[in-house]
Amino acid sequence: DWNGSKRGHVYKFLRSQGFVSSYDIAHECSDNEADADKWISHRNHRGNICGVDFIWLRNPNKSRKPLKISWAEAAFGIIKFQLQKASLAENDAFAFLRADNSVDHITYSAFCDALRQVNLTGLSYGLSFQDTKDLWVQADFDGNGVLDYEEFKRIWNSTWSDHMDEDCSSDDSNEGNEEETVGFTVKNAALFPREVEKGIWPENYSLSDHARLTAVFSPVRLRCPRRSP
Repeated sequence: DWNGSKRGHVYKFLRSQGFVSSYDIAHECSDNEADADKWISHRNHRGNICGVDFIWLRNPNKSRKPLKISWAEAAFGIIKFQLQKASLAENDAFAFLRADNSVDHITYSAFCDALRQVNLTGLSYGLSFQDTKDLWVQADFDGNGVLDYEEFKRIWNSTWSDHMDEDCSSDDSNEGNEEETVGFTVKNAALFPREVEKGIWPENYSLSDHARLTAVFSPVRLRCPRRSP
């Protein structure tokens, strides 16, 4: 169980690691923007209604990105958000990170200083020295010690897959060199009161401004590629 926006970086990180929203699977909702507001689950203290309640499922057959890459993409997304919050567009953000107008690239020291200025480092809950170093290694694609504009654009325009491909199939597969494992399918998922499934918050409902989400799962046999010893 997890609370968070489908538009947020944590949601995207979990999706990249093979997790699926049980409710969305049951009701055939996608990660597309058009489906982001089909259902709601909360009315917050500001009076905003939003869909932020999830019961996650990750079967052993779900493919996922390497953890280090997924984490870096989420961190770069937060960096971009912080820069945009400071009203910096792509070109302005590059200039901000570059710091020195006499060069056409971003140095590691300028990168660190920019992260400090947007409060992503230097705080107890911020990025550590090693976190920052790991991000730099991911960003410096050619390994020459600086970030040029093309490398910066790879960070700025980083995209996530809407759907992760399955590595395995259900138990009717006849493919060889496989092993059997147990997973789950989503049998049903529902929100109560039912109006919230249509994106409407009933005014007479006041259970801590929180709709109730339930999901029912069924076990299923899965076949996965046999792992090398």
